[in-house]
Amino acid sequence: MTPTPNILGAGSVMLAVLKREVALGLRQKGEVLTPLVFFMVIASLFPLGVGAESGLLLRMAPGVLWVSALLAAMLSLQRMFATDYADGSLEQMVLSPTPLGLLVLAKALAHFLLSGVPLVLMAPVLGLQFGLDSRALGILMLTLLLGTPTLSLIGSIGAALTLGVRGAGVLLSLLILPLYIPVLIFGAGAVEADAAGLGFGGHVSLLSALLVLSLFFSPFATAAALRISLE
Repeated sequence: MTPTPNILGAGSVMLAVLKREVALGLRQKGEVLTPLVFFMVIASLFPLGVGAESGLLLRMAPGVLWVSALLAAMLSLQRMFATDYADGSLEQMVLSPTPLGLLVLAKALAHFLLSGVPLVLMAPVLGLQFGLDSRALGILMLTLLLGTPTLSLIGSIGAALTLGVRGAGVLLSLLILPLYIPVLIFGAGAVEADAAGLGFGGHVSLLSALLVLSLFFSPFATAAALRISLE
């Protein structure tokens, strides 16, 4: 059975939004570089602050790197819809015949490509200064690859709810940080569990489940939040 024209049309619009968001992000180098530099600075300061004891650094590494990545991913969340809100294109998206959830999903995916993927690629380099071996670095990259898109999807809900609100940055953090805690626990816990000989499969499965749930629920919740914010 071939896809219906409506499905093909929605897919093409979604792809166009994704390409537009990535192109705009690459033109604004700060949007890509700021979270990455923040991630590097925060993760690099911990070894300097706690000393060079290898055992302590190894125990701290998963949590430090995951917390640093989580905070770095949050930096650009506020701008996910702010530009479109300011120039009026967000209203056009809401009125578009294409389901708003698909457009929201495209913007969240663009956020992951611009913010999450650089963090995943930089994590092994930063992990080396904590003394992580190749196996631990591989698990860390896998958990970040599963966790950072979940952060973008959940963060899109908070970005939509705080759209146009004064002091949106602080409010956004208060809204989404509690929702980020399970991702942080399972992401950092995977490396620690493997180091303790308990295996990391359970943590990866739970991260995958969170990603699937976020993919299903977050676009609808974000679309509803955007309509509320625009009223």
